[in-house]
Amino acid sequence: MTGFGFALHATDGRARAGTLTLPRGTVETPTFMPVGTQGTVRALSPLDLHAVGAQMVLANTYHLHVRPGEEVVAALGGLHRFMAWDRPILTDSGGFQIFSLEGFRRVDDDGVDFASHVDGSRRRLTPERATEIQWILGADVAMAFDHVVPGGVDRRAAEDAAERTTRWLERCVDRHRALAADDPNRQTLWPILQGAAHLEVRRSMARTVLGLADWTGIAVGGLAVGEPKGQMLAILESLESELPRERPRYLMGVGFPEDLLASVARGVDLFDCVAPTRNGRNGSAYTPDGPVNIRNAAHRADPGPLDESCDCETCRTYSRGYLRHLFAAEELLGLRLLSLHNVRFLVRLATEARAHILAGTFDIWHREWLNRYNARRTRDT
Repeated sequence: MTGFGFALHATDGRARAGTLTLPRGTVETPTFMPVGTQGTVRALSPLDLHAVGAQMVLANTYHLHVRPGEEVVAALGGLHRFMAWDRPILTDSGGFQIFSLEGFRRVDDDGVDFASHVDGSRRRLTPERATEIQWILGADVAMAFDHVVPGGVDRRAAEDAAERTTRWLERCVDRHRALAADDPNRQTLWPILQGAAHLEVRRSMARTVLGLADWTGIAVGGLAVGEPKGQMLAILESLESELPRERPRYLMGVGFPEDLLASVARGVDLFDCVAPTRNGRNGSAYTPDGPVNIRNAAHRADPGPLDESCDCETCRTYSRGYLRHLFAAEELLGLRLLSLHNVRFLVRLATEARAHILAGTFDIWHREWLNRYNARRTRDT
């Protein structure tokens, strides 16, 4: 499909450096994608996102469908115009958000009934409807509708969810092909691999999914949902050999620094997570020496920057003492400044990883980076 492509430039072990081509621009990988669930990355403007080097952002089908509605977004010029974001956008299908509505949803083979978290109204999403909503929104990359289950479910439940997700995927493909028949360069559709913590279920689903279409990218979902971290890494290692080398790999919902690098080391190209902005709003900042709680009294009179190595507005302009004051005074600026720094930290971390992959030094750099990051994590600096 013209308009969509991926070029792999270098590998270092399993770590990969590539370029994803989309209609609204290119994305150098590995990269971190900030999450704009409701059409905005919380506390940050599009100008902020440009300033921190974000190449691509996410928005969410479920939330935008519930409020303001996809037709409103379309009437206001489509999602890019609505958000005032001129670079690529990926929309999640809404499967994870509906999974999070435990007790307010009912899953059957045709789709999902759920209650809106906004007004309690009853809604229904099917694979076809989720695909249509994303087409109307106008994202560059749409995700197939999937059935997400907790990481700790037994094998039978994991198989059921994976099989249902595969059946739904076939329906998503059919509907997307019909929608894109006259405009094939508007949007591409990516599948999501499920299977909870069961390696063979995930590997089997990967083989089946790869036989359904010539995908322009593949996502791994249903991880970072409470399972032990070692299980997530084992799944990525197991899947790596099943996934085509020439297609980008997207790990959904991972955004802590050490997890991002561990996943890059296992062949992942794209990441997203609400963690950097959520943690920032709660006063927690990423630094090369581990997380810093800026609310701690130790920072009250600290004249130094949050992170001496960082080039973001927060670190170039403000002291730790001032940032601590903003949180103590409950000033909104503090939420923005720490969110801005955390997003820049992850974007820059992925960029540094790419540089080391290209140079063939990723493994040693990764080990040295982790040694420093973990050395003082138990001490709030």
